[in-house]
Amino acid sequence: MNSVSAIVPTRDRAELLRRTVRSIVAQDHDGGIETIVVYDGTQPDPTLVGLGTARRPVRVVVNDRTPGLAGARNTGVMAADTEFVAFCDDDDRWCPQKVGRQVARASAGDRPALVTCAITVDYEGRFSDRLAGTDRVVHARLTRSRMAMLHSSTFLFRRDALVHEIGLVSERIPGSQNEDWDLRLRTAERGPIAHLEQPLVVVQWGRTSLFARSWDTKVASLHWMLEQHPAIGRDRRGVARVHGQIAFGEAAQGHARVALRWVGRTLREDPTQWRALVALPVAGHLVRAESVLDVLHRFGRGV
Repeated sequence: MNSVSAIVPTRDRAELLRRTVRSIVAQDHDGGIETIVVYDGTQPDPTLVGLGTARRPVRVVVNDRTPGLAGARNTGVMAADTEFVAFCDDDDRWCPQKVGRQVARASAGDRPALVTCAITVDYEGRFSDRLAGTDRVVHARLTRSRMAMLHSSTFLFRRDALVHEIGLVSERIPGSQNEDWDLRLRTAERGPIAHLEQPLVVVQWGRTSLFARSWDTKVASLHWMLEQHPAIGRDRRGVARVHGQIAFGEAAQGHARVALRWVGRTLREDPTQWRALVALPVAGHLVRAESVLDVLHRFGRGV
């Protein structure tokens, strides 16, 4: 039997998608792994099935829920019939040991609902490891920081826990952005997230991302997160980080006055919050937001 279903939402990145699927098929896990590729708003490619094997089959389906990343992921989860479901973006790739090590951790006595791992960021050929510094992530850590190294492409869930206890990926978040942070927070409310401090996923950053520069939905999703997770607002440093991100996003859209209001609010909450400081030259048209991101991405960081 297949013990793991790998859910890969996709839209229009044929070559990167094939690289992703091959990395899943190449896993050294003893059990079976089914790859479910979910096409969202584009014509599916049935030839992907040919990349699979008897113990690593590939299935192609179409998103039948809300259009977007969240609906596509949920379509894959509901199509799966396995003990575990794992997410992988269509431009990322898994190291061969990823699933085997995560399933072993998920099968330990404490039976965590979610197991994550560290990542290696690939930004235009420059590689940076992102580590969490822990093997156990509690809710308070996630209100202080979204912990980007716990990337959605590292998620391995116990399927029953995801569907019946935690709840599926929210399809109400604007632009399906920050959906991974929301899911981590909801999971950690029920118990610690188990983390493997090993970079077992290579996350592709760069212009190939469908969402990296969508500032309007980024800002809208941050407001949504503050409304849905009041605990963020009760953490002074955590809420300052979010407000600094909003300031940067408004500045990137050319909304200088709005950005400056958010900069002031952020610095009153936490004078050391650097996101507000980098928003200032963007709001003043002294530097482009894309230039700031390019520098940060070279070191595996983002705003």
